[in-house]
Amino acid sequence: MTNRCINGDSTKNETWVKALNGRKADALISDPPYCLLTRRRKDGELRDPKNKKIDRGPVRRFENVREFRDFTKSWLQVAVQHLTPDAPIVLWMNLLGREPMTAACRELGYTHVRGEFVWGKRTREGNSGEEILRVVETALVYSRQPAPPASNASAAIPWSAVAGYDDDGEAERWGSHPNHKPFGVLEALMRTWSKAGQLVVDPFAGSGSIPAAALKLGRDIACIELEAEWAERVTKRLAGPHI
Repeated sequence: MTNRCINGDSTKNETWVKALNGRKADALISDPPYCLLTRRRKDGELRDPKNKKIDRGPVRRFENVREFRDFTKSWLQVAVQHLTPDAPIVLWMNLLGREPMTAACRELGYTHVRGEFVWGKRTREGNSGEEILRVVETALVYSRQPAPPASNASAAIPWSAVAGYDDDGEAERWGSHPNHKPFGVLEALMRTWSKAGQLVVDPFAGSGSIPAAALKLGRDIACIELEAEWAERVTKRLAGPHI
């Protein structure tokens, strides 16, 4: 595999073929668009009538939950064709996206939710310098198979991490993408749900947080990014010394 990010649409099969180069991935670990809506669910009014935030990349927003559900199905049904039978799907999401994301996975045979990983985002309160945990982000783990029976010899699975947005300085280095995840958060997920030498695929690479973590931990990586500017940054990141 060449460590480059394919600039393309993850809903298109040809993009996956180009990214994976004939291989099937052993794990899908990704941070796809969240279920962020352009309109309020109760009254249908625009959340941002002055258009200060909406439709400004790289954050995508959806008209309603149905549109998000259709988008999720469109890329997942292509993705599963390029995974090994026992490959887990690990997806970051917001609360509103949990039900449609889980429903889409179940329709495609990923009927088991193996667990929920929580990132407690450490932030500073005003000018006091006091650090607090005000926001959390979550990733759900889906699989075709149920979890194996627990035993005393089983290693404990880490299901949480506490870290700031840019503890490692990589967010600022690579463009401060809004969906950046620090290595300290991704490491536990990567070690638990993939092994060294396996192929991890990320169809929404963003600034390359997940691909860089995979490489750092000895995994092969295939990744896709819709925005050409970000795809180019990810390729540079994966080729350089700072992964």
